Amino acid sequence: MTKQLNAVVNARLQDQKGLYRLEISNGRFSAIATQSETTTAKEGELDAGGNLVTPAFVEPHIHLDAAMTAGEPRWNKSGTLFEGIECWSERKTTLSHDDVINRATQTLKLFAAHGIQYVRTHVDVTDPKLTALKAMLEVREQTAGFVDLQIVAFPQEGIWSFRNGRELMEEAIRLGADVVGGIPHFEFTRDYGAESVRWLMELAHKNDRLVDVHCDEIDDPESRFLEVLAAEALRLDYGSRVSASHTCAMGSYNDAYCSRLFRLLKKSGLRFLSMPTESLHLQGRFDSYPKRRGITRVPELLDAGLKVAFGQDSIRDPWYPMGNGNMLRTLDVGLHACHMLGMSQIERSLELITDNAAAALDLKEYGIAEGLLARCIVQQGRTPYEVLLGQQPVIASVRDGELLVHREPAKVQGGLLLQ
Repeated sequence: MTKQLNAVVNARLQDQKGLYRLEISNGRFSAIATQSETTTAKEGELDAGGNLVTPAFVEPHIHLDAAMTAGEPRWNKSGTLFEGIECWSERKTTLSHDDVINRATQTLKLFAAHGIQYVRTHVDVTDPKLTALKAMLEVREQTAGFVDLQIVAFPQEGIWSFRNGRELMEEAIRLGADVVGGIPHFEFTRDYGAESVRWLMELAHKNDRLVDVHCDEIDDPESRFLEVLAAEALRLDYGSRVSASHTCAMGSYNDAYCSRLFRLLKKSGLRFLSMPTESLHLQGRFDSYPKRRGITRVPELLDAGLKVAFGQDSIRDPWYPMGNGNMLRTLDVGLHACHMLGMSQIERSLELITDNAAAALDLKEYGIAEGLLARCIVQQGRTPYEVLLGQQPVIASVRDGELLVHREPAKVQGGLLLQ
C-alpha cells in the first residue's frame, strides 16, 4: 500500500545550501521553500533527515528481455560480445510470453527498490514472432504505476544482415516501440552498417520516434559509424532525440581523427550512453597487453558540452553475469574507469544517472522544481561525495507524491558505513 505525501521536509538539494521543504499537491511539487532549522515531520510528511534529495534515478540502457538468463542455455566462456550474442540467439528460440514478462517485471521491481523510476530497455526484434517485444509492450502497461518504460526496437542480429530485418523493425514501430535502434558494427559489411544507420534514421524521423543505436561497440579503431549517425542527425536536425550507446571504439580512435569528429558531434548535439561495467568486462578481449578497456571518451565528451549518461546494460544475462540494480555501483565504476575522481567531477557525478540520462530519454518533465511531477529519491548522504562513498540504497522513493519505497537509513557517517 502506497502512502500519499504532502511534503518532504529537512531535505538538502544539489548545489544549494541549508535545508528545504518540498510541498506536494496533486502529485506535483507545489512549492520549494527554505527552512531556517530542522523541523519535526508531521502526518503526511516525509523526513529526509538532512540527506540529499535528487530526482529519481534514470536507467537509460538495459536489456530486460534478456535479464536473468545468464548461463541459459550455456555460459559465455570467452566473455566476448560476440559469444554473448551467440548464447542469446540460442536462448531466444525458447522465449515465451510469460517467461519475458516474469523476468522483466522481477528486474523492474529490483530497479524500483533502488530508486529507479525511468527505464529505457532494448528489446530484440530479430525474431520473426516478435515474442519479446509483444511481452514488453504488456510489461510497459503493467508497471506504469512505478516506472516509465521506453522500448527500443533493437535489431540484435542486424537490419541489413538479418532476413526481413527491415520489415521486423517497421512492424515493431507499428506495434508501439518508442525508440528506433540499430547495431551497425555487427552488420556483415561496412556498407551494410552505414546504410542501416541512414535507413533507421529515416524510419525514426518518419514515425516521430527517438533513436538509440548500439554504435561501435568494439575495440576496432576503424569502426566509425558514429560519424554516420551524427551526420544523419545533423542533416535531419534530430540530434537531441538521438542517443549513441557504447561508442567503445572511440577509446581506440587516434586524437587527430577525434579532433575532427568532435566538431561534428558538437554540431549534431547527440546524447551519449556509456555502460562502464559491461564495457570493462566485454572489451579488450582480443588484446594481450596493454589491454584496452573499451570505454568511450566520457570526460572529453562532457567537456565538449555534450550529454553523457551511464547505464547498467545487463542484469545477469549472456553478456554480463553480474548486476544488482544499484545505479551508484555503476556510477562508481564509471568514475574510476574514466579517471573522473577529481572532487569537482564527483560533485557533478550524479548528473550521469539523473539529468543527463533524462535528456537522453527526452523526458519533458524531470527535476525538482515547482510545477513538476513530484518524483524524487532521498539518498543516504548529505552531498554527492557522501552518497558515492556509502553507495547505500535510497532511503525513500517518491512518485507523483506517493511513497513507493521507504527504509531505515544505514548508520553512515562521512559516507562510511558504521558497524
